[in-house]
Amino acid sequence: MNMRTGEEEILQNSVLSITNNIEKTNKMKQTIYSIMKRIIDVSASIIGIIMLLPITLIIGVANICVKDKGPIFFVQERIGKNGKLFKLYKYRSMVVNADDKLSKYLAENEEAREEYRKYKKLRNDPRITVIGKIIRKTSIDEFPQFINVLKGEMSLVGPRPYLPREIKDMKEGYNEIIKVKPGLTGLWQVNGRSETTFQDRIIIDTDYVKRKSMILDTKIFIRTFLKVFGKEGAK
Repeated sequence: MNMRTGEEEILQNSVLSITNNIEKTNKMKQTIYSIMKRIIDVSASIIGIIMLLPITLIIGVANICVKDKGPIFFVQERIGKNGKLFKLYKYRSMVVNADDKLSKYLAENEEAREEYRKYKKLRNDPRITVIGKIIRKTSIDEFPQFINVLKGEMSLVGPRPYLPREIKDMKEGYNEIIKVKPGLTGLWQVNGRSETTFQDRIIIDTDYVKRKSMILDTKIFIRTFLKVFGKEGAK
């Protein structure tokens, strides 16, 4: 009886030791992943920020040509890691007072209202400017977010940052998604962004959080590059 008890203790200790080693290995992998991800983020964001000056100049001139007197940049609060709000930067692609125009448009258009409820976006959004259509198609409107990446508020790859008003619709996915920094691009972007519903987006983003790795990030980045230069862009 005592021999059996001793064998059970040895087995339990072995299982515990293996479990601890696995946990230590996983923590080490995540630490290495986090360090590598940050190094890549900083390096890429510096290059991206250098590119902002000529792009900003071109967009500014283009806006003058079409007599759009609104600001070049658009700043909006988004949800970051651990639920912390941050100011996200974009090139403005919509008319000034876009939210007011959206509210009025949805109030007058039942079909558009249903589309927005389901997708949280509109295929034919009346708020988008002439220049906005061009920079959205090429995803240039997202370039100022390299500033957010350099500041550590975002990463190159991760779930696209959600709006505070969308928390109630994120439901149980919220607590999972805020475990990581939002990204310039992510699994949602390369998996039918324009065709997926808001709830599909939640599923895709939570899947990324559970499977995140340098290999997955690399695949997402390559697929994003191919989509952008394949002129799929944001619709």
